[in-house]
Amino acid sequence: MSDNQSLRQAALFYHEYPKPGKLEIRATKPMANGRDLSRAYSPGVAEACTEIKDDPANAARYTARGNLVAVVSNGTAVLGLGNIGALASKPVMEGKAVLFKKFANIDCFDIEVNESDPEKLADIVCALEPTFGAINLEDIKAPDCFIVEKLCRERMNIPVFHDDQHGTAIVVGAAAKNALHVAGKSFEDIKIVSTGGGAAGIACLNMLLKLGVKRENVWLCDIHGLVYQGRTEDMNPQKAAFAQESDLRTLDEVIDGADLFLGLSGPNVLKPDMVAKMTKRPIIFALANPNPEIMPDEARKVAPDAIIATGRSDFPNQVNNVLCFPFIFRGALDVGATEINDQMQIACVDGIAEMARATTSAEAAAAYKGEQLTFGVDYLIPKPFDPRLVGVVSSAVAQAAMDSGVATRPIDDLDAYRQKLNQSVFKSALLMRPVFDAARAASRRIVFSEGEDERVLRAAQAILEETTETPILIGRPEVIETRCERLGLDIRPGREFQIVNPENDPRYYDYWTSYHRLMQRNGVTPDLAKAIMRTNSTAIGAIMVHRGEADSLICGTFGEYRWHMNYVNQVLGGNSYEPHGALSMMILEDGPLFIADTHVHIEPTPEQIAKSVIGAARHVRRFGLEPKIALCSQSQFGNTNCDSGARLRGALTILDGQNHDFIYEGEMNIDTALDAELRDRIFPNSRLEGAANVLIFAHADAASGVRNILKMRADGLEVGPILMGMGNRAHIVSPSITARGLLNMAAIAGTPVAHYG
Repeated sequence: MSDNQSLRQAALFYHEYPKPGKLEIRATKPMANGRDLSRAYSPGVAEACTEIKDDPANAARYTARGNLVAVVSNGTAVLGLGNIGALASKPVMEGKAVLFKKFANIDCFDIEVNESDPEKLADIVCALEPTFGAINLEDIKAPDCFIVEKLCRERMNIPVFHDDQHGTAIVVGAAAKNALHVAGKSFEDIKIVSTGGGAAGIACLNMLLKLGVKRENVWLCDIHGLVYQGRTEDMNPQKAAFAQESDLRTLDEVIDGADLFLGLSGPNVLKPDMVAKMTKRPIIFALANPNPEIMPDEARKVAPDAIIATGRSDFPNQVNNVLCFPFIFRGALDVGATEINDQMQIACVDGIAEMARATTSAEAAAAYKGEQLTFGVDYLIPKPFDPRLVGVVSSAVAQAAMDSGVATRPIDDLDAYRQKLNQSVFKSALLMRPVFDAARAASRRIVFSEGEDERVLRAAQAILEETTETPILIGRPEVIETRCERLGLDIRPGREFQIVNPENDPRYYDYWTSYHRLMQRNGVTPDLAKAIMRTNSTAIGAIMVHRGEADSLICGTFGEYRWHMNYVNQVLGGNSYEPHGALSMMILEDGPLFIADTHVHIEPTPEQIAKSVIGAARHVRRFGLEPKIALCSQSQFGNTNCDSGARLRGALTILDGQNHDFIYEGEMNIDTALDAELRDRIFPNSRLEGAANVLIFAHADAASGVRNILKMRADGLEVGPILMGMGNRAHIVSPSITARGLLNMAAIAGTPVAHYG
């Protein structure tokens, strides 16, 4: 089977299984009993209807309309496929709908309409206004799309946005803005030659005019050659607006001296000898799909300094509408905008352009592993999977809507709105906020033992941007500097952060003698102490904390947990410090669930279990939550005489003999811990109320297994593991941790124990 056949089969399989299509509808409110039914439908639904009848603005309060977009097409100009009809366009429209959901959490209905008359199509779309908060027109041929959009915008009081036009134009505008920045040119001075007089091409040229390009410097060509004054063949008012008074007629003639080529036409339209006629440092946007107007390698043969963008994902600088439409709609919906105007579109351009010039996020780097994501010739616009887009771009659009007077629900606190948007993509953001707030009140020094790791470097950049903490990295300076530069990070060793070089550090003598004094009666000789302080970065970091040169150590991005714990305990244990357990917060769709002990004690004693319970309660409160702790076993309130049940009952006896201000109960099965109704039937006198939010296990295999199942099968996001019992002086992470996870751990380590103990 050829590669094309394999791709075709994989794509068809993707669309057919496990159920046909890419969308489904899910209820957002419970429908478990008669009471729920009476609220959702008759008679309770009448109350919401009456409120909306009295004030139509209440539709945004009581229905999903304020977060619902219609993706509407008649299938007359489907990208790469042409006029395939409304029904055949449905997979594309479903795909557009899932992109709205994925990138901006906007709900969509795809609506395919069998209507080729643009005025009748506009009538149909306008009649849908009561259902939707906004309309996304898609894949409607030119010039019909201009008519449909114009009529809908005039008659509807919600945003109507033809993405093929304006979405493309916005991303092109952002890419052009940054390309000119790299080339050292300005919009006011450049000559543009464009091929393709369709909807996208015209919209891109109009956007470039709004950004400062002079109309007389725009030369538009189509399949018939230059659009010139007096031409009658295949003309419309949109093309005529760019007609030049000239005797030139061909692309080959007008390309001479062009600074920017903008192609939205077809393959191989731009020839290498034409590129040679352009200015120095030419900007070439060859956006035809799947085959561009010129392949990048062909263009660079005659212009090695060319700045090139295409519409393809296998080349740098893919001009992709997904950088725009989810986020411009997100901002427009959230302020109840009546339209998407020029100010909002330019705000979107600026937001996208600024994102590319900022340091690349760790999440985008992970999604595009192996690609160079440093602002420059090959990175003019951000990647779609950069999670910061929704916060930056949508808030800029919302601000522009308010400033231009089209927002019906203005936002009072834009910073809080931006935080809320970030919380929608960073699952840990909301739960971590109390921890970050507490960390900002301190100024602690966090040493990372694996300082050369990319995740650590990205975390260090984020720490400096988002906290008051000081990162210290253990590693070779030249390696760290090279990797920071390659990753496009602004930070550099010795400037933004301190570095400890195991191969050559002036504190080496102090470190090995300190370690030797601690370990000399445990068989460690001076030579062994010297070797460990040259090769073992975890031990080096622990010694730094012991000597007061750092406040907390984070290690474990590679290697086995207990190997790291051995050195942490050697150096930092004692004086009432000992590892009690490892606590992981799993962030699930319906809230957080804490799991312990996942790493420290394989078969903890009753005393160790009790200490884990106490430590877990203390740490849960750091997140602004009240602990409800269940001790979990296959035994249920004494019904099985198994080892785990006996040890948990022993822990309960210890806890009951102490004075604690949190709720704990056990021993019980996991389902009993999480299902209050089941627990009430089995043990009606339980101290727990509602579902437990902390599960303590009597065996590390059980705790670790539950943790990993939640990560892999329930899309759970882990914060941790948090090492309990060491006074917040060390935390050992797992090798699967991300840069965002390291940032979260740094915030946890960045709060003194006294703040939350």
